[in-house]
Amino acid sequence: MKYIAVIFLFLSMHAIAGPKVYVFDCGTVSMANLDMFNIQAHESSVRELFVPCYLIKHDKGILLWDAGLPKTVADAQGPVEFEGGKMVYDRWIVDQLADMGITPADISYAAYSHLHFDHAGAANAMVVNTVLMQRTEWEAAFEEGREFVDTTLFDGLKQANLTLIDGDYDIFGDGSVTLIYAPGHTTGHQVLLVKLDKFGPLLISGDLYHTQANRTLRRIPKFNYNAEQSFASIDKVEKLLAETGATLWIEHDKALADTLKKAPNYYE
Repeated sequence: MKYIAVIFLFLSMHAIAGPKVYVFDCGTVSMANLDMFNIQAHESSVRELFVPCYLIKHDKGILLWDAGLPKTVADAQGPVEFEGGKMVYDRWIVDQLADMGITPADISYAAYSHLHFDHAGAANAMVVNTVLMQRTEWEAAFEEGREFVDTTLFDGLKQANLTLIDGDYDIFGDGSVTLIYAPGHTTGHQVLLVKLDKFGPLLISGDLYHTQANRTLRRIPKFNYNAEQSFASIDKVEKLLAETGATLWIEHDKALADTLKKAPNYYE
């Protein structure tokens, strides 16, 4: 029995820790209405969207998931207005990471739910990482006429270590952090499934949904790339949520975001 206890103690001391998820405030978008998301004024009182960045620490490396609003918004040090709304970004994600002693070079992987400007704002600062991108998203990245895309935010990725993937992808090889292919919002949209030891499985939505109303009403934005793909991806993710019991974080849900711990605190 003594030897069994020693072996158990050894295994406990050398057990691989599960991933940790850090949430960063990477801006807020205020809008007069949610018409572009196909939600009428009487259907939701939401007028502010949270813009997050996430860092996932794993024993085998660090993943940055989504990169927030552009640095120019943070540099403005106040509201940046656009037709029908305004954006505010208090502190650029690279500076927030520096507060934790993390540089872009320390990050092993960068992955984006998609390349809209509010998710790829710091992409050019992450060219030293291995970038995990759905092939379909990258093939359409520089097409002219794409809405809500600013190619100057990510054109540096042409020189990055770009790993193009086709479908779901197990990042660290142990099933704990998985990219889930969910096209429709854009050609290569994806969501992120993280299996946390204490919190439990967590699914981070990208723009599968923008608000709770989009989910409850099963309503997709008017500007989605492909409606049929969008609904198929919704069905795929909802099935995954049911099978895994995962908690869903809708990235732009500010009411949810206001309840979450922010970095340097984390979920494990």
